[in-house]
Amino acid sequence: MAQARIAATLPVFALVASLAFLRALTSRSAAPTRSASRAHAPWVYGRPAAPFTVIEYADLECPYCRAYFPVLQHWIDEHPQVNWEWWNFPLPMHDPVASREALLAECAGEVGGNRAFWGAVGWIYGHPRGNGAGIGTDETMPKMSPAIRACTRTARPQEVIRAQVATAAREHIPGTPTLQLVDRKTGRSLELQGPVEGDALLSGLDLLASEPGVPTSREKNSH
Repeated sequence: MAQARIAATLPVFALVASLAFLRALTSRSAAPTRSASRAHAPWVYGRPAAPFTVIEYADLECPYCRAYFPVLQHWIDEHPQVNWEWWNFPLPMHDPVASREALLAECAGEVGGNRAFWGAVGWIYGHPRGNGAGIGTDETMPKMSPAIRACTRTARPQEVIRAQVATAAREHIPGTPTLQLVDRKTGRSLELQGPVEGDALLSGLDLLASEPGVPTSREKNSH
């Protein structure tokens, strides 16, 4: 997938200047490639038919992801033209706990649906011990059920997580949180690393929506 990659540790004005300098890149395909089945598809927060998507690669033991979760959720609520896709990316430094938590969230969604998945993610982030230590042993997720426990022992949700981690590897995702902004009409995308402020997200979306026919320097050099 052709895309721009920018570290979002810069101040907003510097990030916006970098976005304007790089221009938007035209993707050869929708980003990232997904199975048509629920087995590998991400959970979506917001309007499914929104013209723009924020794809987040996240780790449920990542403290930066945890702090960013309510911020991005609030921003999506205020911008109905954008939805949010969750891609599991448990980091080796946080495993096996991060993968077990991803499995729990996936199974909450498998049993209870989309709202249950996002509720489980919020609950996990709200009960941290941090950096791979996991949820406290005396904590039990609300609406935990025999069906969810049974799901965690099946292959299907584990396949979801493995497939999404494999996608992150193919996309050369460096860490969490990493965001990809996608224009669903054109397939153009832009990658931002780290928690990204709302103004910078809007600037990125404006960039993706502008000048769809202008080739990038990378595209020019490929000819």
